Amino acid sequence: MDYILIIVAAILIVLGLLGCILPVIPGPPLSFGGLLILHFTRWGAINSDLLLWLGIAAAVATALDYVFPIWATKRFGGSKRGVWGSTIGLVVGLFLFPPFGIIIGPFVGAFIGEVTANQNQRSALKSAFGSFVGFLLGTGLKFAVSGVTTYYFVKELFLR
Repeated sequence: MDYILIIVAAILIVLGLLGCILPVIPGPPLSFGGLLILHFTRWGAINSDLLLWLGIAAAVATALDYVFPIWATKRFGGSKRGVWGSTIGLVVGLFLFPPFGIIIGPFVGAFIGEVTANQNQRSALKSAFGSFVGFLLGTGLKFAVSGVTTYYFVKELFLR
């Protein structure tokens, strides 16, 4: 049974890392779920305080991932269309221009979204930059939390 749990946990860890980039997959909670499953095997002797803090970090990172793009776009004078454009641009860029589309897509999408919201090009460019900054902040935070979770997963499974 432990081997099945480890396989499921490893799949969750990988999906968690992918979820840091893909907007439809909740990366940090999946990574945390993988670590939590490992905890219930004979290989996982993870400190309960560490599990608590990583669970809190996963929840906070997931929540802030939704807040950062909105905050940054509004801070730079953007609209909801800029935020939506950034999200759509990420998905389109991911499939059409991997791996650079992940970076370029949100920026271009936010710019198009702002132009369609009747902003002039200068304001749209500024808003697109804000949306891009918010996307990078959210993605970076998710990668940090999922990366730390993955580190403890590998440490417990292979280095203990």
